[in-house]
This record gives sequence, structure tokens and C-alpha cells, in this order.
Amino acid sequence: MSSPEDLKIPAELLPRDGRFGAGPSKVRQAQLDALVNDGARYMGTSHRQATVKNKVGEVREGLAALFNLPDGYEVLLGNGGTTAFWDAATFHLVDQHSQHLNFGEFSSKFTTAVKEAPFLSDPQVISSEVGTHPQAVATEGVDLYALTHNETSTGVMMDIKRPAGANGLVAVDATSAAGGLWVDAQEFDCYYFAPQKSFASDGGLWLALCSPAAIERIERLAASGRWTPAFFNLKTALDNSRLNQTYNTPALATIHMLASQIQWFNDNGGLAFSTGRSRASAEVLYTWAEASGFATPFVQNPAERSNVIGTIDFNEGIDADLIAKILRKNGVVDTDPYRKLGRNQLRIAMFPSIDSEDVASLCACINWIVGNL
Repeated sequence: MSSPEDLKIPAELLPRDGRFGAGPSKVRQAQLDALVNDGARYMGTSHRQATVKNKVGEVREGLAALFNLPDGYEVLLGNGGTTAFWDAATFHLVDQHSQHLNFGEFSSKFTTAVKEAPFLSDPQVISSEVGTHPQAVATEGVDLYALTHNETSTGVMMDIKRPAGANGLVAVDATSAAGGLWVDAQEFDCYYFAPQKSFASDGGLWLALCSPAAIERIERLAASGRWTPAFFNLKTALDNSRLNQTYNTPALATIHMLASQIQWFNDNGGLAFSTGRSRASAEVLYTWAEASGFATPFVQNPAERSNVIGTIDFNEGIDADLIAKILRKNGVVDTDPYRKLGRNQLRIAMFPSIDSEDVASLCACINWIVGNL
């Protein structure tokens, strides 16, 4: 007797590309082709020579154009991904006291890093239930406000605005948001992310768009004598970034694929183009879920539903985990929910590389599976 997991979805229903993972994300074929074309000249060469430094410069200039950075803002980069940047920020972005908005697994991680830093005061934490987001509140003595543009674990997005009356820096975790959600650079001092989501590259690299105020904070704390491991030294990252290089050897393929994605965005209209693609996919997904008799968007407030990470709950009696397994066996992968959230749901990425037509096909596949279980 065959297992439900062996259901064969009709070929005409399947998406052209079945990658819907929240990171690493779908990489466009054009990015891979560009890397192959440049491979013999680029891969295996020194990251301190022109071949690689020019590509890093292309990334920095491309991001400045994509986000329309005001005069004085700089693009920093370093190895280690967002997790490394949280630790680096405890040394050279938080002066003494920070405020953090916690509304999911990833938005709480920077909070933990600050709590464990023996040279900082305990942070002020404002939390809300999963599926919602809290609001920052201007508070005397807070020198950094830590916001999260998109909570990857729950599929909640929030508009980035400086807290009214606040004097501290505004630092935004944009790991799953950057490139897929709109943001005004005037509203932040540090917008940091990794390239394995909307930028369709690999992890292990962090990038930070820093205002003059953030640059001043980095330089002042570096000069203050605060002990800092070299790997987490943002002043070292700043100095190297200005030379279009990283402190230690980066993954060259990551930088190359990142540069290709940034160019694709900018050549087609910039942030309006990339965020528009994610918005179109989100409209397809949430419209389908709301019309479904067995599924519903997990995030109740439509204004807080993410355009880049969709979380869809399923009615009791319908096993979302089984649906994900059937999809995977049919080549539609990485729709599993975030493990620690523990809900009967699917989590579906809608980064700019993902075509909205493929999201529509995914919805059709889910309908077919539910109808045949």
C-alpha cells in the first residue's frame, strides 16, 4: 500500500522553480552563469588585488545606489554573517544602553548578545506576542535602538521609523528584509544584513549601511580603549571596507553572486523593482490563503504580513508537515515551518528572485495535495 508521501503532483501544476526556502534562497541561473564566465579569472585569486577588490567596490557602490544612501553614509562589510555582526555591534555600536524590540527568534538574538556583554548595562527590552511586532519608545539614556525589519521566524514585517524624540542610533537587523522590503535610509543609522536571502548569494558575510553618526560611534568607541577581538572590530572593518576589502579572506563566489543580484536590481529600477516583485508574490500567497477553506495567514494584521516570508497556518486535521514532505518529494523544497515556533504551518519565502507565477503554482499544488489526502 502506498504512503501519502508518495503522492505524485501533476507536472502541469508544478512551479518552474521549486525553491521557496527562507535562506539559503533561490539563486538565479544568470548569477551562476556570470560566476562561471568569470571563474577562471576571478576564483582562486587574492582578495587584496584588483580582481576581487573591484568586485567588492561594485557591491559597495551598487548598494549605495540601490538604497539611495545620503551623503556621508558608507557601506561596510565583513566575514561571519549577521550573528558575527551582533557581537561586533556590542563592541562598537552600543555605547552603554540599548533598547531592543523582541518579537520572534531572530529579533531576540541581538538582545542576548548585549545581555552577555559584561561592559554594557542590561538592555531595555520591549516584547510582543509572536505574529505581531512592538513599537520602539524614545527613552532617556538609550544610545541605540535595535529594530528588526522582518522577523524571519514568524513572517512579521514592520515599517522602519526613527522613534519620535529619540536621540540614539537606530540599528536595524535587515537580514531577511534588505532588498525585498522598502526602507528610507534617513530612518536608520545602521542597516545590516547578510546576502543569502533577497540577494540570492551564500551566507558568511555581513554588510552594514552606516550613517555618519554610526561611523562616528564606531570610531569613538574604537579609540576609547574598549578591548575588542580583531574579528569583531568594526573600526577594522571600516578601514578595510574603504579599501574595498575585508579584514580576512572572504568567500569570493559569495561576493560575485551578490554583485550580480545588486546589478539586476539596479538595472531594472532599483529598490522599487526588487520590492515590487516580493509584494506581487505576497499578494498571490495571502489572497490564496484567505480564500482557502483550510488555510489562513498566521499574521492577523495585514499591514504586518511580510512580503518576503509568508507563514500560513492550516486547519486542525490537515498536517502541514506532511504537505511539506509531499512537496519536497515532488521537487518543491524548503516550505517547512520554523522549528521553534511549533505551529501547524508552512513558511514560504518570496524573495525577489522568486517569480510570483511560481508562488501561484505552489498554491495550486497545495490545493491538489489537500484534495487528494
